[in-house]
Amino acid sequence: MVIYGLKNCDTCRAARKKFPSASFVDVRETPLTREQLTRWSNALDSDLLNRSSTTWRGLSESERAQDPLDLILEHPALLKRPVIEDGSRVMQGKDALK
Repeated sequence: MVIYGLKNCDTCRAARKKFPSASFVDVRETPLTREQLTRWSNALDSDLLNRSSTTWRGLSESERAQDPLDLILEHPALLKRPVIEDGSRVMQGKDALK
C-alpha cells in the first residue's frame, strides 16, 4: 500500500496513522507523473482537483481553465489527498479512511 499526499496535510496524517505499514510519498518531494494521474482519474469516480485549497484560490481564472491534470502536475498541493494505492485498487481522500 502506498499513500500519496503532503506530509503537513491533516488527512494524510490520519491515513498514515490508520495504515502504519503503508509507504508514504510526499508529492512535493517526489513529483507525480501524468500516467499516475490519468490512472487515478480513470479509477476514481471523482475529480482529482482540490478546488477548496488555498492554492486553488490563488490561481487566476486563466490558470483555473487549464487541464486539471496539468494543474496538479504544476501545483501538487491541488491534488485531492490522500490518494491510496493498494495493488490495483485506488482510494481517495476521506473516503479511504472510512
